[in-house]
Amino acid sequence: MLDDQALMQALNSTPVVDDRRQDLWGDDHDVDTWAREHGGLGGDEERRWLRTARDALQAVEWGASAEPDLGRVLAGVRKVPQVGASGVEWHLEVEPGRRLAVELVLAWADVKERMPGRLRPCGNPECRLFLLDRSRANTARWCSMKTCGNRLKARRHQARVRESDRP
Repeated sequence: MLDDQALMQALNSTPVVDDRRQDLWGDDHDVDTWAREHGGLGGDEERRWLRTARDALQAVEWGASAEPDLGRVLAGVRKVPQVGASGVEWHLEVEPGRRLAVELVLAWADVKERMPGRLRPCGNPECRLFLLDRSRANTARWCSMKTCGNRLKARRHQARVRESDRP
């Protein structure tokens, strides 16, 4: 199964660089590399499902509805228990090309259940990244204090200075 880090890599695969949205999964080779690093096979079908799952999860986190796409990714999937020497293990029953996309959705659902309210978009409206707030107070607002946080704080400070300079 995919972990929180893999989920965040997938969600954050469409950053804004130099004021332009990039798609780190736009190149088939890059998606295949990510998929293989996470136990996938690579290939057209897996890439299609991964991009569909990623786009749907991003849409949900941005507040849009993505039920049809998530429903397609999860259609007919079953988790089946298997008893082994170490206890009960759960195995996915899904065709190989869709398995990693299903695991991505399940990793997202797991984070939403274990850490409610902790996965959210960056507070910078110009940023397309997401953060998983692990702070005790659950008050993180930016994907990175170094980039988005400092930038927005500097803009607010400059606006206050301009306001105070007006007669």
